[in-house]
Amino acid sequence: MASSEVPCPACKWTPDQQRRCSYESNVRLFYGAGDRGYWALGSKFIFKDRGIDPPSYEVMNTRFLAEKTTIPVPITVQEWTEGKRYFQIVERVPGVPLDEIWSSIPQPDRERLASQTAGYLNQLRNFHSPKMQSLHGQPLHCAHLFLGDDYGVPHGPLSTAEELWDELAKALENDKIPDAVRSRFRETMPSPLPWTFTHGDLTDCNIIVDPVTFELRSVIDWESSGYFPVWWEFAWASVGLSTEDKEWKDLLRGNMANQEEGRQWYLNYKSFTTNQPWALERRVRFLKECGVEGDIDISK
Repeated sequence: MASSEVPCPACKWTPDQQRRCSYESNVRLFYGAGDRGYWALGSKFIFKDRGIDPPSYEVMNTRFLAEKTTIPVPITVQEWTEGKRYFQIVERVPGVPLDEIWSSIPQPDRERLASQTAGYLNQLRNFHSPKMQSLHGQPLHCAHLFLGDDYGVPHGPLSTAEELWDELAKALENDKIPDAVRSRFRETMPSPLPWTFTHGDLTDCNIIVDPVTFELRSVIDWESSGYFPVWWEFAWASVGLSTEDKEWKDLLRGNMANQEEGRQWYLNYKSFTTNQPWALERRVRFLKECGVEGDIDISK
């Protein structure tokens, strides 16, 4: 088959089929990552197609939030599983992702949006659990907290700070990291209690806003949310995935319940798992606190 006649990998139509048909699709693939794809079904719905591992907790989480809070969350119309694939149809929220229009938003409106969003999210601080877990006792999947893992690795339920540390310490299983460093991390780890319901990924693409008024319309992507350390929402909101995302998160964090001790601890911990430029100064400073001068080679 000539390369010009190879079927589209998304819809499977060939160029020849397109030439013989006047149909113009109103179903479009607009996002893809890993084994998942999101399709726009006209302007009213979104169709999500992904593997079953790790499991998505979005439906049970958003239904819980719709019942218990005033946070604007997506409404799922239908979900089902076929073999190793998970499908979900969600009502499309009017608006656009914040990352698409951040540069055009005046600073006063950015600050107002951050305050509005944090006001909604602060409602989550009222929901606690006796264990670190997802709703209904399910394990959590979080590669941002459990560094070195991918999203398919489950963690928990966990009951104590010691159990949490046992999981976190796995990212520091490097012979080049002195025992004094691991001991210092364990001694200084802030208490994770109370385990608090957490979104866990407040990146700018998960904030849907009105492109005219810049009002919050929805907070999306709750598939990995659950009960995490009380400081986790604040700590992860300090890691920007882009310059614009960092600007957004800095404003957002300024309106959230302060968990600076947990944030600093996490950034120190993360600095021992990456050689990104920001990590060097932080790692060297922490090593000095542990009685080690200079840097160490953390590559494995």
